[in-house]
Amino acid sequence: MLFDLGTPIGDTKAPRGPIETRWDRRRFEARLVNPAGRRRLTVIVVGTGLAGASAAATLGEAGYRVRSYCFQDSPRRAHSIAAQGGINAAKNYRNDGDSVHRLFHDTVKGGDFRSRESNVHRLAQVSVEIIDQCVAQGVPFAREYGGLLDNRSFGGAQVSRTFYARGQTGQQLLLGAYQALERQVAAGSVAAFTRHEMLDLVVVDGRARGIVVRDLVTGTVTTDLADAVVLATGGYGNVFFLSTNAKGCNVTATWRAHRRGALFANPCFTQIHPTCIPQSGPHQSKLTLMSESLRNDGRVWVPLRAGDGRAPGDIPEAERDYYLERLYPSFGNLVPRDIASRAAKSVCDEGRGVGATNQHGAAAGLGVYLDFADAIGRLGRSGVAARYGNLFEMYQRITGEDPYEVPMRIYPAVHYTMGGLWVDYDLQSTVPGLFVIGEANFSDHGANRLGASALMQGLADGYFVLPNTISDYLAEGPFPALDPTHPEVAAARAEVTGRVARLLSVDGDRTVDSFHRELGRVMWEHCGMERTDAGLREAVGEIRSLREQFWTRVRVPGGGDGLNQSLERAGRVADFLELAELMCVDALHRTESCGGHFRAESQTPDGEALRDDECFSYVAAWEWTGGAPVLHREPLEFEHVTPSQRSYK
Repeated sequence: MLFDLGTPIGDTKAPRGPIETRWDRRRFEARLVNPAGRRRLTVIVVGTGLAGASAAATLGEAGYRVRSYCFQDSPRRAHSIAAQGGINAAKNYRNDGDSVHRLFHDTVKGGDFRSRESNVHRLAQVSVEIIDQCVAQGVPFAREYGGLLDNRSFGGAQVSRTFYARGQTGQQLLLGAYQALERQVAAGSVAAFTRHEMLDLVVVDGRARGIVVRDLVTGTVTTDLADAVVLATGGYGNVFFLSTNAKGCNVTATWRAHRRGALFANPCFTQIHPTCIPQSGPHQSKLTLMSESLRNDGRVWVPLRAGDGRAPGDIPEAERDYYLERLYPSFGNLVPRDIASRAAKSVCDEGRGVGATNQHGAAAGLGVYLDFADAIGRLGRSGVAARYGNLFEMYQRITGEDPYEVPMRIYPAVHYTMGGLWVDYDLQSTVPGLFVIGEANFSDHGANRLGASALMQGLADGYFVLPNTISDYLAEGPFPALDPTHPEVAAARAEVTGRVARLLSVDGDRTVDSFHRELGRVMWEHCGMERTDAGLREAVGEIRSLREQFWTRVRVPGGGDGLNQSLERAGRVADFLELAELMCVDALHRTESCGGHFRAESQTPDGEALRDDECFSYVAAWEWTGGAPVLHREPLEFEHVTPSQRSYK
């Protein structure tokens, strides 16, 4: 057996009763810490993206002593800054029928009915407050001619609810959260530590009480102790090597917490984004996202005839297949990401993909066109440039092609991970005192995240949810004072220094990147857009072999007493090699298809994902044992949205 079955798990913090009032009731029922008490409590926040920066700033404003950590040289370098398209909120400024309930419904349906109703409704409810918060901070959202905030559409919705700042929404939102964070740093309520990487979680008497960090400049390994720890460290998409994530994005913080007792939920739920610049060759180390917002005005098509090598401008309309508009007339080019990605793969598998083998050896035909000719004819070049100018410029710089003159070429790529550490309604993991927010947890998106909802979740968790729920745990204090000589603290630090020494001592004949690239190939082929029983079993065997080779053949030059980026990458890849096996085991056990998890054995006659609600309507929460992982199931209950076969036709 690849895994063992454990006892079911439940969310004991979620209120019952009318879903519209559950969040209000939880806030009232949660215990409070008075202002004087907060000044005596310390909270560590790891990560400074939208979730981490907003949480640290808000907790500091509330009076807690906050210690903020990131491995970048500035909080502004967090990967949240790369988000382009927008942030959802149920404001209904367009008067087009939007509401909190509709956003809730769209999100549950978009996630293919594999998320908790209570968490998703809270997210939709809080969304309206996020926009007010960000406008008050001065975030320069796009506005209509009259000065009102503008909205546009995103996939999986038939209303316009996405607020945006041109193609730089993540950057502008992060700068807003960053200025709030820096205000608290200046006030003395937040202490910020950059260029420090969390390498382990300190658990004492069953509670999370601190972290072990390595100073990436000096190499010094130290412990930092607190009353609670918050992880806001993002997702694990870089397990595939090629993804739209920043190269530094990794799973180490959450994986180390998993090994210390935090359950890992739904690890196989990964999102493939349909609009990315295709790989140009084997030399590449990452891929570039083209915002989903482009599908508002761009039309996706391929030639009708397989092997048609003509330039796009030479292919007449009658010989083009606008396949998303043909297959899904109700939503057209704005179907959810998982559906658009599989449709692109399908037409490319038929031999109708575009793009030729180049001097770098990139595969032919792995691309589809995203065409703006109609939009330019309707809005004019200046109108399109006003909406997407920076995205067009980025595409031209990378590809050397002008999207005002020729269609963009796009292809799906790994972008986001819906899986993460299991948390309850309070965002607390199975380790008391360890809270997990943003993409690092699993809680809101089910098997597929709708576009423009990642920024919404990160800011909802950081600004509004965590500050209201962490007090319920901290009210149990004060907790016993600790120092670095405590046996469990010292043991955690010793494990980290031992692991660093082991990585340096192998002195093999292969680079870290060679292992990471090979792992990415295995994961993309067998645990990517389409998965099969045979492929996943093959992947588990390959990953185990690769992991064994890693610890006998990896070569990490340099030492551990200073800046050593090869050492940093080695530790992260070692954790990816463990995570990858769990992802494949999770995908193997879930024999249904749902959202971004597509099992070839479970599909409708027309090739859509076929769920098995009777057997798999649960969250798969995995326990680390050092051997076969243990599966704990959390049954999902649907009272307000009836699970049905998703249809966007």
